[in-house]
Amino acid sequence: MFIDKGDIVSVPFNIACGRCRACRERNTGVCLNVNDKQPGGAYGYVDMGGWVGGQAQYVLVPYADFNLLKFPDKDQAMEKITDLTMLSDILPTGFHGAKSAGVGVGSIVYIAGAGPVGMAAAASSYILGAAVVIVGDKIPERLAHARKMGYETINIGEHDNLAEQIEQITGVPEVDAAVDAVGFEASGHGHPDEAAPAAVLNALMDITFVAGGVGIPGLYVVADPGAPNEDSKHGVLKIRFGKGWSKSLHFHTGQAPVLQYNRQLMQAILHDRLPIAKIVNATVISLDEAPAGYKEFDGGAAKKFVLDPNGMVGKAAA
Repeated sequence: MFIDKGDIVSVPFNIACGRCRACRERNTGVCLNVNDKQPGGAYGYVDMGGWVGGQAQYVLVPYADFNLLKFPDKDQAMEKITDLTMLSDILPTGFHGAKSAGVGVGSIVYIAGAGPVGMAAAASSYILGAAVVIVGDKIPERLAHARKMGYETINIGEHDNLAEQIEQITGVPEVDAAVDAVGFEASGHGHPDEAAPAAVLNALMDITFVAGGVGIPGLYVVADPGAPNEDSKHGVLKIRFGKGWSKSLHFHTGQAPVLQYNRQLMQAILHDRLPIAKIVNATVISLDEAPAGYKEFDGGAAKKFVLDPNGMVGKAAA
């Protein structure tokens, strides 16, 4: 056993066995042994293997020795516990989007979506060396928070031409890398007969410079019965693939393999390189307050709600 009673740990949202070929190649988001329907498992989400969710006082962690990240010093961890909670999901997801898009030193980056994952992608872009990070959204509160955190912003609800808005910021109508941080729930693009996520991806292909990259950590599903049109219900998106091919763009999709990134990101947090709780506006609430938190978040709140069922996070942050 590598984990002892009383250790402070981070639990990745994806469940991985640690034994299959995918896990041995560090692709823990597509473990082959934790879901009999498709590659990859996760807590409490559709098509992710039927594992019980993690929003409870206690959680049973499968393959714990492999999946858990132990924090090296309890006292140090508790001092930054609100930041460290982001290691389970949104921070590695945002980092995965930026890294897989090819963000590096001097990059100009556009991120679709100013929610928590989008803000995590923006923060990740900076620590990867980006020169300019632009975040697009249609919710004024979220855009205001993004500007407060030092990012350029575009209100996609007010402007039709994304390239023109980027040119006003950088002097050129293109970016080196783009990140889709909205996924299948996108609503700010397109028209009634077009799936909004397809419109997002097409827009990102338009603005990304030739041979650039598009990171797609935003969630997509195999089927979406509640979608507004038949294509979307079956996970079909009408994207202009020829546009991407003609520009030699690369695309990277899928769950973030959290175990590829969480140790390095932990070090960045512990050594004051990444104040992620501030950047995503982390707001600690109790388990009883979860329904109200969900409602507020669905309304577009510029917050990342952190459930604290046992009172440890709030106490440490006080």
